[in-house]
Amino acid sequence: MRTGADYKESLRDGRDVWVLGEGRVEDVTTHPATAAMVDEYVAWYDRHFDPNWQDILLTPPDANGQRRSVAMTPPQTPEDLKRLGREISAVHFITGGNMTHTPGYGELISLGLQNVMKRLDNSSEDIAKAEEYLEYVSDSGRFVTYAGGGPLIGTRLRPDESERAALKLVSETADGIVVSGKIQMHTSTPFAEDLLISTRNDMPAGSGRHLWFIVPVNAPGLRVVSRRAAARHKNLFMSPLSGRFDELDSMVWMEDVFIPRNRVFTGEASDRNRKQSLVCWMLWHHSYGWLAKAELTLGLGLALAEIMGLKDSPQTIEQLVEMTVNVQTSRTCMRAAELDQETSVSGHPLANQIHVAAAGVNTLKVRQRMGEILRGLPGSSLINAPADTDFADPAMAAELEDAFGGGGYNAMQRAALLQLAWDQVSSGLDGREAAFELHASGGLESWRRQLAAWFDDYNELANGVHDLVQVDLPTMDLSSLQAVPAIPRRMPQVNT
Repeated sequence: MRTGADYKESLRDGRDVWVLGEGRVEDVTTHPATAAMVDEYVAWYDRHFDPNWQDILLTPPDANGQRRSVAMTPPQTPEDLKRLGREISAVHFITGGNMTHTPGYGELISLGLQNVMKRLDNSSEDIAKAEEYLEYVSDSGRFVTYAGGGPLIGTRLRPDESERAALKLVSETADGIVVSGKIQMHTSTPFAEDLLISTRNDMPAGSGRHLWFIVPVNAPGLRVVSRRAAARHKNLFMSPLSGRFDELDSMVWMEDVFIPRNRVFTGEASDRNRKQSLVCWMLWHHSYGWLAKAELTLGLGLALAEIMGLKDSPQTIEQLVEMTVNVQTSRTCMRAAELDQETSVSGHPLANQIHVAAAGVNTLKVRQRMGEILRGLPGSSLINAPADTDFADPAMAAELEDAFGGGGYNAMQRAALLQLAWDQVSSGLDGREAAFELHASGGLESWRRQLAAWFDDYNELANGVHDLVQVDLPTMDLSSLQAVPAIPRRMPQVNT
């Protein structure tokens, strides 16, 4: 089983990473913008060796007494899927949902790739390559992330329409393909080892063929360009989340990058409404992350109600009940998804996608409201909470104790909880998460369209009124509602 040290060493492999505002990063394991996140991924791997975590993170012993990482083992039975769900939930919970792409996420990417190759009834070669890669990721613990291959604004504004594709097939031989271009945002690429790209444009242009490919992040000619680091205080007491969990969403630029034939696949055009798409297991992982963030918001609300002396306030009670209902609704949907499982084309159990969509819709819908409640619940103390360093001066410490202590809690305890609440709902990291989910996951409207497209009971419900009316009705067909049109992407206008 892979250790955190093994993973960390793999990051010193000649990758080309540029963090906007910081410049080129020579070593992601030590640079101030990236080192903390590397440490969190190292901890993810090393937690598998912690006896307190092994019953959650490891499979039961096999006939030889061997145990594997649950996150790196494709589920084969309904119980396997439920066990994987418990693992994902537990890991998200201890990060408050702020590590959205764990190394285990790569296993789900690989599962989706294998499934699509079989659903498309691709060549035996394509299927074998996908299965080989899934096995490779499972055995090695390799960290994989995913990009949808969309074009950047400069590409979309080119005068020549034929030049507006994100990626260009430079050449193709029996050994592999050579690709150039720039693709838009995706997450955690500075810390990943492989990147799966599912291109939106056909390659070559006009062929109708969508090439998907897996490329090492340290491939010659590939540069990772990451957004600016989230604003955060260097003192972790004041940035307990943003100081640890900045995944650095990125663009990738490629210039004549070679991808060997065993990492090239024939895919399909992007369609968020398609069931059992490439991202079907990823969406389940996303929804657990959003649920964990909502659970942390509720947990902070409960703790603040106690330490701020508000738990008997009728207004606070109503707010806490509202947040509790929101959290439990998503929890129930996620539990239903695992109890009412689907079976993928590849034969693996899959969390029921419409239940996952319902969880996602609910969590995205209530996210802003829950943040507003938490920002208001503790009053202005949320804004003026001190740092631990402020207590180093004895006179100041005494004044702070007078201002923030009492009622069974000292000033330092209150300050720590208030700083955590601030970082959860009022920090740059919180703003990044809201913006990222709007663009990367499609936001609330995209999830609503997915649920509408996957709902199977339109006709049954519509025709179910027949027995309750006093006249005969013809059989009704509402199946067209499943063909929910995607809202056209806003395309920039090119002045010619």
